[in-house]
Amino acid sequence: MSLIPRTDLDVSPLCLGGNVFGWTADEQQSMAVLDAYTEAGGNFIDTAEGYSHWVPGNQGGESETIIGNWLARRGRRDDVIIATKLKDLSREGIRKGVEGSLRRLQTDYIDLYYAHYDAPDTPQEETAAAFGELVAEGKVRYPAASNFTADRLAGALRAADELGVPRYVGLQPHYNLVERDTVEGPLASVAAQENLALFPYYSLASGFLTGKYRTADDVEGRERGDRAGKYLDERGFRVLDALDRVAAAHEVPVTTISLAWLLSRPDVVAPIASARTVDQLPALLAAGEVELTEAEVAELTTASA
Repeated sequence: MSLIPRTDLDVSPLCLGGNVFGWTADEQQSMAVLDAYTEAGGNFIDTAEGYSHWVPGNQGGESETIIGNWLARRGRRDDVIIATKLKDLSREGIRKGVEGSLRRLQTDYIDLYYAHYDAPDTPQEETAAAFGELVAEGKVRYPAASNFTADRLAGALRAADELGVPRYVGLQPHYNLVERDTVEGPLASVAAQENLALFPYYSLASGFLTGKYRTADDVEGRERGDRAGKYLDERGFRVLDALDRVAAAHEVPVTTISLAWLLSRPDVVAPIASARTVDQLPALLAAGEVELTEAEVAELTTASA
């Protein structure tokens, strides 16, 4: 467990992504994954109001609904950390968004509530004040941000400080061994200076960093094949070779090492990864138990440069 800085949230080193719930995992499968994850000691679950609107017949909110049904069936809320996200950062949008998420999640509070995407047309002071209202009312414990640039993130933090309301405590960026440019640079500097926790999404590069996609045939016809397929180049193969070597040394799957590398990065508290089936969970959970040597971290970092 790791304490998110400036909070009392003690979270697992692997955050379970809920984007597959209501998409590639139906409610029964999703609940089985949630049961297995918490039984193994996991306590940190990530979702969003929009998951999974991209599926034909879905409207968005399916993932939150499944998690809410699971929480109701389980009968306990106090030992899991629930994170969700919203897009409309106007005061009205935030008020409406939180009520919808609370209803679907069947809870009266959200532990970590993300601004899913920056909204340049909405004054940051308006957004900060609205999040502050939710915290004061007990509907949200801590606000956080996702998909912000360094400048806009710094501006949001300043706005909150000037208003005297709670500021973002963490950032959810696109970050993994083959997607490093967004984070490593100004964004990492802001995170370090402001003591922000990082919770990377797409931690496994749409499955590429599990090692299961190694040829064009492997990606053809797969749900995320088009996304994973773009990494099938010289650099991608170099990364897979390094992952294979380190994974063999630790006698764990490539997936585990990919997540362990993220956990070795500055300010990363818990990478987010999804499991469609219970069988996929052990490789994800093992990342928190693997200690990479400095040489192994350097080998992986160099291979992905």
